[in-house]
Amino acid sequence: MANITIDANMLCKAFLAGAKRLDAKKEYINELNVFPVPDGDTGTNMTLTIMAAAKDVSAMSNPKMKDVAKAISSGSLRGARGNSGVILSQLLRGLCKVVGEYEEITIPVLAEGFQRAVETAYKAVMKPKEGTILTVAKGGAERASQLVGETEDIVYFAEEVIKHMEEVLAYTPELLPVLKEAGVVDSGGQGLLEIVKGAFDALCGKEVDFDIPVEKPVVKAVGAAADDISTADIKFGYCTEFIIMLEKEYTMDTELQFKAYLESIGDSIVVVSDDDIVKVHVHTNDPGLAIQRALTYGSLTRMKIDNMREEHNERVISGSSEAAAPAQVQEEAPVKKPEEPRKKDGFVAVSVGAGINEIFTALGADCIIEGGQTMNPSTEDVLNAIESVNADNVYILPNNKNIILAAEQAKSLTEDKNVVVIPSKTVPQGIAALINYGYDMDPEANAEQMTTEMKKVKTGQVTYAVRDTSIDGMEIKQGNIMGLDDSTIRAVGETVEDTAYELLTNMMDENSELITLYYGEETSEEEAGALATRITEAYPDAEVEVHSGNQPIYYYIISVE
Repeated sequence: MANITIDANMLCKAFLAGAKRLDAKKEYINELNVFPVPDGDTGTNMTLTIMAAAKDVSAMSNPKMKDVAKAISSGSLRGARGNSGVILSQLLRGLCKVVGEYEEITIPVLAEGFQRAVETAYKAVMKPKEGTILTVAKGGAERASQLVGETEDIVYFAEEVIKHMEEVLAYTPELLPVLKEAGVVDSGGQGLLEIVKGAFDALCGKEVDFDIPVEKPVVKAVGAAADDISTADIKFGYCTEFIIMLEKEYTMDTELQFKAYLESIGDSIVVVSDDDIVKVHVHTNDPGLAIQRALTYGSLTRMKIDNMREEHNERVISGSSEAAAPAQVQEEAPVKKPEEPRKKDGFVAVSVGAGINEIFTALGADCIIEGGQTMNPSTEDVLNAIESVNADNVYILPNNKNIILAAEQAKSLTEDKNVVVIPSKTVPQGIAALINYGYDMDPEANAEQMTTEMKKVKTGQVTYAVRDTSIDGMEIKQGNIMGLDDSTIRAVGETVEDTAYELLTNMMDENSELITLYYGEETSEEEAGALATRITEAYPDAEVEVHSGNQPIYYYIISVE
């Protein structure tokens, strides 16, 4: 007998099975990345994104379709990391907009959902590129539309959609020459196909382990209280977090009233609403009061209450220098004190490495999200950072091309502040943008000036290859030292200094006046000094500066202006 519908329970199983298959295949997907740099790759970012939603879905019992759709949409939206993760979250969001309106899913509903998914994802990307995850998703949606009216069997329908997606994925190297040269298909498209195949396994009744591991990456943010205070200084002892699944009308006035109530019983208030859910964070001495008020708006999920005094004592006893580092806190972004007046402008910068963190802080950054290339921060990490900055206008410096979409997504979810995303793709661009901020200028003028000035900066990065590949005619072997500029790999060698020097010579022109070296945690001050001396001798008219960036992965980050 043909399977003609999918109910809420089956949707849960299919989604969790898709998430688990992606998790199992993430390293294989990472290997498909064209650039062999040791970073947070596509498979990792997509897995972290879908797992953020899977945790919510796995906690549901006897759910309704609309509740499952909300959990998938909201969880992936806030957990999105990297460009591939943001695009995946938008695909899921579009799909859930449709299926959440039905008690059961049929083939016409799925086809409509797939089409909405593609439309939503394409709109989220400024310049959509074919040969990517978008192309594979579009191929699946087109085949789904063709099958409407031809069959009522969802298993057969899914088989046909998967077959077509596999064909489209195999064709991606013909659409992107860089894939063809490297001999791989698109990694994001492969990731999407793994999710769909996992869902298909559940649909066919295949035995799947639906347990979702509880694991939260640590993202540090500068600006919160440290462990050098006593428990007596902790005014409100319980860190309370939960999500409200709205069941009643919830307007802006309602939210303001709710925030005012929370401020009357605690501090460190974060209330972020998105469609039919509200995320709440509050420090209070009576979590029950916050929970009781929240229940008047709807049901609660993802409840978490931590005794901060107890945690503080444990950290002090453990003597962990990292946990006790001044001006840093793990897992939670700092939050503003409600009684303090807002300033005009504030800044959030994504950074990595103690030295680079200090530079951004010295230039006026209110909050540093430690992430970047090795661990792309999620949309929710950026949202928390925005909430922590007590300013009318909050400027976001992603400092990595793979974080810009997550920053834009966080901007779209922020209602009570004007968020300005400066599309900095590298740390030197972010530093240049912050230097060129004008206090007396309005956000629009500042955005234009900061963006214009940062584009005058050339960036180079020196790291090592994690796999063999071929790019732009270069044969690269695992372990080679590579020098990358803003567009591609410019130098490949056996030693860090020679590769860095060759990269720099490719970056220099007659207008280059300032060269800045930020040396990483695996490079000594003496080694950086030797490279700087070599550069000074070769380019005596240029000024050379050397800073300890202490960044991982990259031996040098080089700026040329």
